[in-house]
Amino acid sequence: MSNRIAQLVAELNEYNYRYAVLNAPVISDRAYDELMRELIDLEARHPELIQPDSPTQRVTSDLTQQFPTVQHDVPMLSLDNTYSEAELRDFEARVRRELPNEALEYVSELKIDGVALSLIYENGLLLRGVTRGNGVQGEDITPNVKTIRSIPLRLSDAVPFCEIRGEVYLDHNTFDAMNAQREKNGENPFANPRNATSGSLKLQDARLVAERRLSFFAYAFRTPDAQPSTHAEHLERMAALGLPVNPHRALCDTIDDILAFVREWEEKRPTLSYDIDGIVIKVNSIVQQNKLGATAKNPRWAISYKYSAEQAETALHGIALQVGRTGVITPVANLEPVQLAGTTVKRATLHNAEEIQRKDIREGDTVILEKGGDVIPKVVRVVKAKRPKDAVAYVFPETCPACEAPLVEDESEVAIRCVNPQCAAQIKGNIRHFASRTAMDIEGLGKALVEQLVDSDLVRDVGDLYGLTLEQLAGLERMAEKSAQNVLDALEASKEQPFHRVLFALGIRHIGATVARTLADHFHSMDRLRETPCEEIEAVHEIGGAIAESIHTYLADKDNWAIVEKLRKAGVALASEAPADDAPKPLAGKTVVVTGTLSRWGRQQVQDLIRALGGTPTSSVSKKTTLVIAGENAGAKRAKAEHLGIEILDEAAFVEWLEDKGA
Repeated sequence: MSNRIAQLVAELNEYNYRYAVLNAPVISDRAYDELMRELIDLEARHPELIQPDSPTQRVTSDLTQQFPTVQHDVPMLSLDNTYSEAELRDFEARVRRELPNEALEYVSELKIDGVALSLIYENGLLLRGVTRGNGVQGEDITPNVKTIRSIPLRLSDAVPFCEIRGEVYLDHNTFDAMNAQREKNGENPFANPRNATSGSLKLQDARLVAERRLSFFAYAFRTPDAQPSTHAEHLERMAALGLPVNPHRALCDTIDDILAFVREWEEKRPTLSYDIDGIVIKVNSIVQQNKLGATAKNPRWAISYKYSAEQAETALHGIALQVGRTGVITPVANLEPVQLAGTTVKRATLHNAEEIQRKDIREGDTVILEKGGDVIPKVVRVVKAKRPKDAVAYVFPETCPACEAPLVEDESEVAIRCVNPQCAAQIKGNIRHFASRTAMDIEGLGKALVEQLVDSDLVRDVGDLYGLTLEQLAGLERMAEKSAQNVLDALEASKEQPFHRVLFALGIRHIGATVARTLADHFHSMDRLRETPCEEIEAVHEIGGAIAESIHTYLADKDNWAIVEKLRKAGVALASEAPADDAPKPLAGKTVVVTGTLSRWGRQQVQDLIRALGGTPTSSVSKKTTLVIAGENAGAKRAKAEHLGIEILDEAAFVEWLEDKGA
C-alpha cells in the first residue's frame, strides 16, 4: 500500500510540474483527476502513510484566523527605480567606477508585476512561505502558498536549507475569468491582476486561494552551502530544482546590450500572458555583488528600469452617470473594448464635470487611455484630428439620472450632487456600505441582493433590513431558502457589532472608521451625540468643523433619526459602555506598541484594550514609545525597542502586570 501511495505522489507531482511549470501537460485533466481520487481514497484509509509533499496537502480545510509575523533572515530590499535610459547609463557607469579594471556582465530579466514572496525549504521540503511585508519582516502565509501549483512542495534535490525569492502573479486569462465570475455574482471586479494577487494571498480560507489559480516565478536563490558563482547560474539551479524561472532573460556585456533588451521587451510587452512593469538589471557575479553591497534600502548591484504607463487608443461611445451613496454624480466613459496593461478596458472614470470641460471630451471622440500607476484607467486626452464633425460639447444634466431630482453644485468638493434622500441609487449605495466588511459585516448581502431588495420596495433604508422575513428573502430571484436563512443569520450576528462600527456604517459624510471610533469613545451613545451642540462636537480632539457640522445635521434630521430608531428597535448597539470614573487606568500617558502574534487578543482587540486602560496604541517604535507588548515572532520592532531601552513585556507578563494593577 505504501508503495502505491508513494508511486501516485511521485507521478502526480511530475504531472503537475509539467503542467504548471513547463506548460507541457502529458495527461488529460480527467486522467489526472482519476489518479488524484485514488490517492485521496488511499490516504483516507491509511492517514499514517500521508507524505508531506503529497498533492492532497496543498489545500487545507482549516481557516487561518491570522498570519504570524516572521522576520526575514536577510532583509528583502526593494530595488532602486529609474524611468530613463540616461539614468540607466549612470547606474552602469557607477558600477564600473566601483569595480575598475574588472570584467563586468549583467543579467537582464523581466520585472513581473506581482507580489514578492520568500520560500524556505529544509531538506528539500517546503517549510514556509512569507510575504515581503516591510522588507524586514513579513507574514507567514504558508497554507495559501501551498495552493500555488507551480511552487513545488518538494524540490528535486534534498538541499539542507535554501531560500527562494520570487513573484506571485495572475495571468491574464485567469484574471479575466475571475472578474467575469465576480460580475456574474454581483461582486465588484478587481482593478488589476496585481491587486487580485495581493488580496488572494491574504484570504483566510486556503480553498478560496486555490480557486484563484495563482502562479509563481522564482528570481533569487540563497543557501549557506557551496553555491553557484553567478546570478545566471542561480537561475539555472532553481530551474533544475523544479522551480518555475522566467525564460525571458539575457546576459549583457555592455549598457547597449542592456538597452537593446529593454527596448525589445517594451515592444513585446503586450504579447505576454502576464503583466510586467519593467526590466531588472543585476550584476551577474556574486563576488562583485558582495563588493558593491547595499544601502539601507537598495542593493547597489541591481536596478529596475520601469516602463511608462501603457497607453491605448479607442472610441468613446457615450458618457454615463453614476450616483454614489452620498449623491455625488460621477461621469463614466463607455468605451470600445480595448486591451490595456493586461486587461480589457470597457469603462474609464471621467471624474467630474470640470474634468470633461477641461479636456473637452465629447461623445464619439477617439481618446487615449492610460492606467494611472497601471491600475485605474483614465482618459489622458482626445485625438481631436479624429473627432466627428457632428460631435458637440457635453452638457451635464440638471436632474439626477436615477431619480430625476434637481442636481446641485457642491463647490467644496468640486462635485455635482443629488440631494434627494429617497434616491434609489443612494439608498442602494448606503445599504452596500452598511453591510460591508469594515462596517456591519453582513455576509451574503451583496450588490445583486441589494438591487432586488430596493427595486422590490422591501427595503427603503438600512433600518428596514432587520425587518426582513425568510418568506420575503426566499421569494427573491436566485435566493433559495438556505441562502435566505444565511442572510437572516448574518443580520442577527451584526447586532453584536460595537457602537463605533454602527456609527461608521450609517455612511454619514466625513465620518470614516477612525472618526467614528473617536466620537464613540468620547460620547458613548447616539442619543448623547444628538443632544450635543455642534461646537462641543468640534471641540473634541481631531474633530473639525466639517465633521461636527455633518454629524449634527444628519442626526437632527427627522428622517435620519427614524432610521436610527429602527436600528434601536432591532437591537443594534447604539451606545458603548462608558468607563467608570474610578476604573483603573494603568496605561494612562503611555504610548504602546504591539508586535508579533498574541494568543489572547486579536490586533484590534488589544488596541481597544490599550485605549480603555488610558494608553495610546501606535504602530511604530520610537523614542516616544513607553511600552512594547511582544507576542510570538516579534521581530524588528522588538529589536529596536531593546536598542532604545524601552520596557518590553511578553503576553503572559503583560496579563500579569494588568492583574497586579487591578485592571
